[in-house]
Amino acid sequence: MSYSFRNDNRLPQARLAVVSYVIVGMIGLLLIGFWKLQVIDSDKYSQWADRNRIRSIPVIAPRGRMLDRDGRVLVDNYPSFSVLLLRDDPTLVLKQLPMIAEGLGVPLNDLADQLDNARELPKFQPIVIKPEATPADVAFIESHRSDIPLLEMLMVHRRRYLPNGFMAHTSGYVGEVSEKQIEDSNGKFRPGDFVGKTGLERQYNDMLQGTDGMRRVIVNSVGKEVDRLPTQEAIPGKQIQLTIDYDLQQVAEQSLGVRPGAVVALDPRSGEVLAMVSRPTPDPNNFAIRISNEEWKRLNDDPLHPLLNRTIQAQLAPGSVFKIVTATAMLEDRNPPESYTSFCPGYGTFYGRQFKCWVFGKKSHGTVDLKEAIKESCDIFFYNVGMRLGIDRLSYYGGHVGIGHKTGIDLPSEESGLMPSAEWAERVFHRKWYAGETISVSTGQGAVTTTPLQLARMIGGIASGGVFKQPHLLKDAQNVGEERFHISESTTQKITDAMYAVVNEGGTGGSLKLAGVELSGKSGTAQVIGYATRERFGKQKKFEDNAWFVGYAPRRDPEIVVAVLVQESGQHGGTASGPVARDIIKAYYDKKTKKLDGQITADGKGFDPGKTAPPATAIQPVLKQSGQVVTVPTRARVEENRR
Repeated sequence: MSYSFRNDNRLPQARLAVVSYVIVGMIGLLLIGFWKLQVIDSDKYSQWADRNRIRSIPVIAPRGRMLDRDGRVLVDNYPSFSVLLLRDDPTLVLKQLPMIAEGLGVPLNDLADQLDNARELPKFQPIVIKPEATPADVAFIESHRSDIPLLEMLMVHRRRYLPNGFMAHTSGYVGEVSEKQIEDSNGKFRPGDFVGKTGLERQYNDMLQGTDGMRRVIVNSVGKEVDRLPTQEAIPGKQIQLTIDYDLQQVAEQSLGVRPGAVVALDPRSGEVLAMVSRPTPDPNNFAIRISNEEWKRLNDDPLHPLLNRTIQAQLAPGSVFKIVTATAMLEDRNPPESYTSFCPGYGTFYGRQFKCWVFGKKSHGTVDLKEAIKESCDIFFYNVGMRLGIDRLSYYGGHVGIGHKTGIDLPSEESGLMPSAEWAERVFHRKWYAGETISVSTGQGAVTTTPLQLARMIGGIASGGVFKQPHLLKDAQNVGEERFHISESTTQKITDAMYAVVNEGGTGGSLKLAGVELSGKSGTAQVIGYATRERFGKQKKFEDNAWFVGYAPRRDPEIVVAVLVQESGQHGGTASGPVARDIIKAYYDKKTKKLDGQITADGKGFDPGKTAPPATAIQPVLKQSGQVVTVPTRARVEENRR
């Protein structure tokens, strides 16, 4: 009996030991779990808990303003609201999406697409579902705070540009960041952010952008705001001052009008760009919110290419303006000698082919020397000079005065144009250069192409004795580039005297003469296609000649140079483009001598409160733009007695 009882006592003790070990192990696991929760992962779970009760809403930093050289505001901001959708609770989002779509007047499919595009983003990160909230949207959101807690309003500062595309290609525009820009930004950009896309907005985006802040609020279980935490203030972007002169820009805009073309005015002594116009142009205000796909397609399909900044991207034959390069090469190389003359009957035969002068069928120039050839723009004279120089010398001088090279202006997407050479023909076409091609190049036709900015810099540099400043738009820019090319004083004098004669001694720009101003320049009329080809197609508008004029003043060491292009005008450069250059140079001297009676300046109220007051003679019409009252300046007075 005693043996049996001893066995019975041993069995419960073994079981108790096993149970004890199990209990101790479970307690150990619990302690480890508590340790992990309370110590190791405490920050993570604390953040998760905060997300349930703290809502973070970005405070968008306003972009810096753009001022003209006198401190007048050219590009500013205005306050607006965007609608945010909070996606913390996906189930609630799907449930309330139809009600949100109806209340905001947004198609349900569009909202669904936006949610689908944002599925890779963290759920606590809100998305913009309507960039520009209307007063009705604001009323809807405020009145449905309790039953639709998913909506929030975000105050943003929309870009405001002067109306009618004023300086549009130069200022550029802002647009919503692309997926690639978000990926490349290393977390700096979020979906819905706006950045500079073109022009100065893009070139100086880092300066203009600013740093966003954060507004943090405490919400209850239904998303209603119950308290606020300290706000991280946004840091506004830096404003930039430009070299643009508002008054000259206004004259340039009005004088060119709606004609396709470009205008650029610069100070060749410093490289400062005083005015820059390209037409046609889109209104950058249309991009300040979110441009529709239909409008974007229309702009890209437009045969006039309104998105092209012609001042730095239109690569076209310069026509007779290039004769200044040929003349410079002739005088510097003394080939032919300075005393050389040529007889012009209106046409000439070179390498077995007949080339016409622009006066063919009307008159002949007779015997002309260099000055007379520039003054009357005689093609036959320069055909003969080009034949004697050859393509290598023309290419040498053309390249050194800036043809075929980017100017280095502080704008994105500048094109280089082309200065052809024998080496270029071999490299590109794998053939030798034909001597007959030099004849066309000598008068700015054939393969040579330039931009309006290149021509302005080229003429300004030659008239300045071979000093070529880098064009720039940021005032007080540091380390402005400069190129020097030796041009003798004698050559400079003869070239500038000839360009003075173009305007003041009855040349091709004789109608442009200004009293008291040594306006000088060179006209150019460039063929779009050859005469023989045009005759086969007939007279069509798209094949009309391009009109050029590059004017400057004074005759020596110019202070201002203006290049004007009017595309396919069908008129001579002195007739179509010359008056535009004259208007701008006249306005420059009128302003310099304070004779701008009635000159209109940018309005201080609308764009620069309390800073710059308009003159007493200014009349300020008030327009409504996108629901905002915008005060805009009237147009400058421009001479009416144009040809």
